[in-house]
Amino acid sequence: MDPLRPAPPMSAPLLLWVILLRWASGGGFIRGGRTWQHCTDLRPLDILSEVVPAGALARGMRVFQVQGLRGFQLAASRPRALGFPASRLFIHCDRFPEEFSIIVTLRVLGVPAKRNEYIFTLMAEESPGVLVGLRYAPDKLHFLFWSQERAGGWQTRVTFPNVSLSDGQWHTLVLAVSGQSFSLTVDCSIPKDVVVETPFPGSLSVRRASFYLGNRRRRKGVFTGLLRQLVLLPGADATPRICTTMNFKVATLSVPTVLQDVPMKPASNEVLKYPYETDTKVTLGSRPRCTKQEKAQFWFNASRRGLYLCNGSAWVSMLEVKHRLDYVEEYQNLVTNSETMGVEVFTIPKVGLFAATANRITPPGSAIYKWTDGKFVPYQNIRTYQAQSWKYFTIGKKIFLAVANFEQNERGQEFSVIYKWSRRKAKFITYQRITTHSARDWEAFVIEGEAFLAVVNHREGNNHNIDSVIYRWNPRTGLFETNQTIPTSGAYDWEFFTIGPYSFLAVANTFNGTSTKIYSHIYIWLSGSFQLFQSILTFGAADWEVFHIGDRVFLAVANSHSYDSGMPAPSNFYAINSSIYELNITAQMFVKFQDLLTYSALDWEFFSVGDDSFLVVANSFDGFTFSVNSIIYRWQGYEGFVAAHHLPTVGCRDWEVFHTAEGSYLLYSSAKEPLSKVLKLKTT
Repeated sequence: MDPLRPAPPMSAPLLLWVILLRWASGGGFIRGGRTWQHCTDLRPLDILSEVVPAGALARGMRVFQVQGLRGFQLAASRPRALGFPASRLFIHCDRFPEEFSIIVTLRVLGVPAKRNEYIFTLMAEESPGVLVGLRYAPDKLHFLFWSQERAGGWQTRVTFPNVSLSDGQWHTLVLAVSGQSFSLTVDCSIPKDVVVETPFPGSLSVRRASFYLGNRRRRKGVFTGLLRQLVLLPGADATPRICTTMNFKVATLSVPTVLQDVPMKPASNEVLKYPYETDTKVTLGSRPRCTKQEKAQFWFNASRRGLYLCNGSAWVSMLEVKHRLDYVEEYQNLVTNSETMGVEVFTIPKVGLFAATANRITPPGSAIYKWTDGKFVPYQNIRTYQAQSWKYFTIGKKIFLAVANFEQNERGQEFSVIYKWSRRKAKFITYQRITTHSARDWEAFVIEGEAFLAVVNHREGNNHNIDSVIYRWNPRTGLFETNQTIPTSGAYDWEFFTIGPYSFLAVANTFNGTSTKIYSHIYIWLSGSFQLFQSILTFGAADWEVFHIGDRVFLAVANSHSYDSGMPAPSNFYAINSSIYELNITAQMFVKFQDLLTYSALDWEFFSVGDDSFLVVANSFDGFTFSVNSIIYRWQGYEGFVAAHHLPTVGCRDWEVFHTAEGSYLLYSSAKEPLSKVLKLKTT
């Protein structure tokens, strides 16, 4: 079925405002003008709760808790046991509502190609046909319904393409149906609207029909993931009721009691007997292995007083005593090939933890270190040309590492390079070269299932006002191809982030050829490209850092220096405020929240310890010396960020935070000496 041709796009701020108002309203709407005689109350009808009345699980159902949320796992052995008569929901008559929403919260496992799994079906007892159903295939969602307006009946399938759910995360879907209009909203993102020739029937009989959970009354096609919420809401689009919190992926309208965060209190001394409790095994002692065989088992770490759940590959914290940062101690002096302009810490699954340093001098180029026996040790050297930064990212099962080269190679060619991890060779090998101009930074991100890679071009010759480029991954060719160019001025950094269903990209503009007092820009993704959303005056901006504290969204800029060829020189170019901005929903923009005095700041890094939030700044030069304290600021609520720890650094360029089973660490790179440092966060 072909979707409707989209209307002309609204301006970025107007569209954001319209959607936010829609969320805030909390009300629903009904499409079309036809009426429907109420066969049920106009309230949420919890299909899952009907399968588990009074908390008694049907045969073939188990409860599992993943990522802090509980869901039902269904067995294929007894599909009919996972059903109930439709008359339980349709109590006044035997017709399905003409206008309605279906709300589903689920966690999908990897679905093989050409395989379909049913989330639910409604079927008449005497017929194998599906009256109403929802079916998931790889990257597609199908809504099925039986149209009795044609002779003999006819099953219609409405397909929503590019619906990617197989990432191991929880997702909430809202399907709104009215006549010929079908709208799917995934995690409160922009709705996918489809209009079909055959309308949903106005009088679909459900006499002698039953709902089936996760199947179509057969073993084939049983849903293999976890189901947490399955609700039918007659007469309304449920999107405004669902999309009212920041945690869109797990928004709820109605969840069975057994799946709620707090289990039902047993009567007297009765012991709860849900499968997720009776089948649980808790291991004590040193860290055990976590493989598919140990999946859903627990490990109690007595030294950290933490409870962990095995997800099949790693131990996930479920319950842990909250630690507080006490002090920072020097842990490792990391000798580098030369001065280090940037560092990237990443984990390759089943291989280990790595750090890539972007080093200035060629040869020997840049280095990759592997965390071995509690230290970073040299692992691989890569020839680079005054490398500025690294970016680690994945596309499907492919693992990549991109370097931003600032200088030309020996042949006078100026390339930045994307490397791919070779599982056979256990190292990174050259994959794609991309022409860049004094590249400073790469940013990798995904929008609506598509992978992108953005490069910051700093200058071309003496011209700082040039285009930076956004590349889109072409799955057919397996290469990145130019998708969009954005004018930048001596830019240093890209920062991608999302707020609800919206994607943003912020650029740190540093120098336009005459001044560092210039605007840096925030762009919003609309209608297939980035469009200007907001401009913020910055002073030699070198970095953006986005972070969340509770439901609040912040954006911090690192200002490096104040210079204007047409103005008198300040007393100190480098002692300058860097600023923190907060998203103001009402004003539809980021507004200044706090100024902090910094010294040629080049980077911000946000991290948390227990319930406390921190920002660490990379101070690089105070106008006299590169030996400058970098500062950790602690979040103090109403007071904002307050200086908590002063860390001696030399030409500090970049901060990275990382975690291991032994604790949490900070790694800083020095742009003035061939020595970086690993610092350990000591907690109480």
